[in-house]
Amino acid sequence: MDTNKPIIIGHRGAAGEAPENTLGSFRLAAEQGAHAVELDAHLSADGRLMVCHDATLDRTTDRSGWIGRMQAYEIREADAGVRFSEAYAGEKVPFLDEVFELLPAGMMINVEVKHAYGGKLAPVLLELLRRTDRLGSTVVSSFDHKLLAAIKKAEPAVRIGLLYAADLVDHAAYAASLGVDVYSLHPQHMLIGPDDTAEARRRGLEVYPYTANGEEELNRLIASGVSGIITDYPARLAALLAR
Repeated sequence: MDTNKPIIIGHRGAAGEAPENTLGSFRLAAEQGAHAVELDAHLSADGRLMVCHDATLDRTTDRSGWIGRMQAYEIREADAGVRFSEAYAGEKVPFLDEVFELLPAGMMINVEVKHAYGGKLAPVLLELLRRTDRLGSTVVSSFDHKLLAAIKKAEPAVRIGLLYAADLVDHAAYAASLGVDVYSLHPQHMLIGPDDTAEARRRGLEVYPYTANGEEELNRLIASGVSGIITDYPARLAALLAR
């Protein structure tokens, strides 16, 4: 891989062409040339890490209910593919460990933590990362920066990434203010420019903007020197990088 080119990070897999956060979507992203995938994690009532963006099943499946109030077997009864396309009917809400089993050990997985679940989620996540030997290939990101700092303090080997939607005066300085080692910045793609990117990378931070899909915005990010791009269309970005 050309280290001067950004890595391709499939947003919820290949969410533009497959049902988001399903094994089918992650499989397609890998087939389309993604170097990494981004996904979202919630904790079921019985302590299983479920891969779904929303806190409820309502939008993405044929069932409804709050994930944090349901048993894993109830969540698994939902069809997470049929609303996207009949071709994906029967897709389940994956367990996070299923995604680890599906994708190669060296492939980066960006796990976005949506909620702390009263302090219950972090220990479950860290135990899974240790047991599956995924600490070195996973980035844990969140908009909850206090939660990320706590996770980093609990497991210094974990890599954390800051999600945010703000045009900060100094992106790298903000990361330093957390008082723990930050691996990557995940800004909304319109809110970081080439100078900010260059300074962040000079200071040892990876820069992974989200979620860019149009050719113009993808080309702008490529030219700005970001480390990677989170996109719903991995194949589209792969084609641009191949030119």
